[in-house]
Amino acid sequence: MSYGYTGKILHVNLTTSEITVEEPEEQFYRTYMGGSAMGMHYVLKETPAGVEPLSPDNVLALCTGVVTGTPISGQSRLSSVAKSPLTGCIGDAQGGGFFPAEMKFSGFDAVIIKGKSPKPVYLWMHHGEAELRDAGHLWGMTTGDAEDKLKEELEDKRIEVLQIGPAGENLVRFAALISMSNRANGRTGMGAVMGSKNLKAVVVRGKQKPTIANPEKFKELQKLGKTNLEPTGMDDFGKYGTPDVTSPQNKSGGLPTYNFNSGTFEKHEEINGKTLYDSHLRGHERDEQNRFGRDTCFSCSIKCKRVSQIDEGPYKTEAKYGGPEYETLATFGSYCGISNMDAIIHANALCNMYGMDTISCGATISWAMECWAEGKLTSKDTGGIELKYGSAEAMVKMTEMIAKREGFGKILAEGSQKAAEIIGRGTEDYLITSKGQEAPAHMPQVKRSLSVIYAANPFGADHESSEHDPAYKAYPERMEQIGLTNPQEKLALNEEMMRFAMVTQHLSSAVDSLSVCAFIFGASFQLYDANQLVEVVNAVTGWDTDITEILAVGERRLNMLRAFNSREGIGRESDTLPKKMFKRPLEGGRSDGYVLDEKEWEAALEDYYRLCDWNVETGHPSLKKMESLGLGWVVAENESLSQVVS
Repeated sequence: MSYGYTGKILHVNLTTSEITVEEPEEQFYRTYMGGSAMGMHYVLKETPAGVEPLSPDNVLALCTGVVTGTPISGQSRLSSVAKSPLTGCIGDAQGGGFFPAEMKFSGFDAVIIKGKSPKPVYLWMHHGEAELRDAGHLWGMTTGDAEDKLKEELEDKRIEVLQIGPAGENLVRFAALISMSNRANGRTGMGAVMGSKNLKAVVVRGKQKPTIANPEKFKELQKLGKTNLEPTGMDDFGKYGTPDVTSPQNKSGGLPTYNFNSGTFEKHEEINGKTLYDSHLRGHERDEQNRFGRDTCFSCSIKCKRVSQIDEGPYKTEAKYGGPEYETLATFGSYCGISNMDAIIHANALCNMYGMDTISCGATISWAMECWAEGKLTSKDTGGIELKYGSAEAMVKMTEMIAKREGFGKILAEGSQKAAEIIGRGTEDYLITSKGQEAPAHMPQVKRSLSVIYAANPFGADHESSEHDPAYKAYPERMEQIGLTNPQEKLALNEEMMRFAMVTQHLSSAVDSLSVCAFIFGASFQLYDANQLVEVVNAVTGWDTDITEILAVGERRLNMLRAFNSREGIGRESDTLPKKMFKRPLEGGRSDGYVLDEKEWEAALEDYYRLCDWNVETGHPSLKKMESLGLGWVVAENESLSQVVS
């Protein structure tokens, strides 16, 4: 008997309309545990080397984990992996809400999608069955309208919908997958992949709840999570959400401002978590924002999701499109020099309506604003829109134009790096991309170990692929659980900090394979520590895993991601940071004058490679490392990879 997982993987060929069900052995689940690692198994096996990201042959994997759907905080997450149309590297994006749990209830752990439908369709997964249905009437609809229509059509208000909006249909390269009209698998352009396949949505419904191997232990862990809310500070995290870090980031000099030219925004209090909670969450007028302005994911007690509603004015916004997270407040706010909270809330809603990643969208606009400030763009380029720092009107207008690929938005819809290649004129000097993906709102100049993670991460700059530098000192007992016992001083970029980066990257990678929430399970501030994550997995599955095995799952997934890039000819040359992080010192605040030293940074990158057992000259994983992780088959089955791995 399988515990936790259903034991069924759905395979869908959109070209032929063929749908089949695979039933892997238990060892398969133990090896990958779900999520991103499971998805990579299929992507490496079924996606041809050198495939164009928007071609029918690009396989898209949507995967839950072995604990998804169980009634405990932080388990309802979905991983999506495919080759990225934004970067040309492997793409990976995580999202939460109710869809992941409901997908498990529908009778399937994952769906593997290939081909391209001749016309728009949606996939209907329900009670152990699956079918493709016409979606021509849904094409062009915003996410909220499409979800409403599907609930009416299927006569069931409890269905969950993962879909693309018009941005995915228009192949915006950072288009997202959207569920609940406000939760995003946001990064790396997975929405564009789905759009290229003429797949409008995946709709799920079911009652197949996971069976738990050790119910008593599981109940104990449930109770522990609730009692841990106050001691871990997660009750406060729930109240203010991720926006609560806005002002602390500013205090440390690490709030990206004016396209990463400063770490300090003088109007940070106007866009922080307290301001959002006090003045902009739904219900704040009646002091009922905890009831109306906070939302949650399936069976999670934290309630960290923001819900904002603006009833009048130029930025009128419906509550169903949620509210901004920290990254969104920064990218549409401080990145662009904008303190108008209503405008930021509206831009977030536009991204959820049309289906776009708020990080790449806001960061691309802030890049264009710096280009404008430096005289590299003019009104002739932008169709008369003055892309000035601080212009909320221009930011909101450009967000919608990007989604629709209208005017200058057509160029920005390519992402900032491709846009710079199109425009030229030295605009590439202002990029904040790694591997073509725009940097999230945590500054490598301030969090030095993160600088190497941003560069070396297989799918580009990402803030959730490792713990951040301050965590090493702040949580010594938890760090000890994963073998980290030598915390370093601020701004250290030595071998020990690279070990910290790598080990926490393995744990974060395991979290994305188990498809659990990085704000609930981890090695630092989270509700459950690393050892308790192990206990949850064992209670659900009946396995006898330990932290060593969990870390190995994460390392396995990381090397699979890296191997995909290697077979595409992508190695060390792509492990870089934006020029400005080495050449332009930050201005103002605590981080004034901060800049990365290129020689010191290159030495740290080599330390990281050696610790990972990757070739220092090429950045490719070693054959020894791949075989030690049970990944010899990846090299054997990919001729282009076997030529670069030794």
